[in-house]
Amino acid sequence: MSSSIWCIGKNYSLHAKELAEPVEKEPLVFLKSVHCLVPSGGKIDLPCFSSNIEYEAELAFLFDEDLEFSQITIALDLTARDIQSVSKKKGLPWTLAKSFKQSCPLGRWLPYKNSEAIDFSLQVNGTLRQNGNSSDMLFSVTDIKKYLKKHFPVRPGDIVLTGTPEGISKVLPGDLASVYLGNTLMGSWSFS
Repeated sequence: MSSSIWCIGKNYSLHAKELAEPVEKEPLVFLKSVHCLVPSGGKIDLPCFSSNIEYEAELAFLFDEDLEFSQITIALDLTARDIQSVSKKKGLPWTLAKSFKQSCPLGRWLPYKNSEAIDFSLQVNGTLRQNGNSSDMLFSVTDIKKYLKKHFPVRPGDIVLTGTPEGISKVLPGDLASVYLGNTLMGSWSFS
């Protein structure tokens, strides 16, 4: 069982641009509770306290016993954007916006082969919404792993979300979201 979900914010320049925010000089790290995880095939109930939950498809990695990334999948970092905007303006933590119930749908794990150029995508109701490649990250997979190991108490079984490319969009009741690693379906979730 994972003990932490380490998340990297604004790791793609075009995503920072669509949020009208500057890029970071070092990785921006926040946490999600492991109790937010939803396996593929799950149904997600949108929270009643937000009127703007948005999709963020992200590459996700799993730390092994040697604190190396041994597994890869795709996650959705669901974000209550209206709540996050208020928190940012007040200088408050993003916990309610990022770590609410069922806010981290997670696809099935596959072995990771140490590539720095990984294609991934999100389709909503069969329409492509996000299309990314890890080579476009501001901080590479290797950079993120080194940064986390240097600054934080990472442990085997911890999950790392590496940021989302541009193309975030609002989640609507009735949506079916599917995430792909290359052409391989990694997970799907329905929303209500």
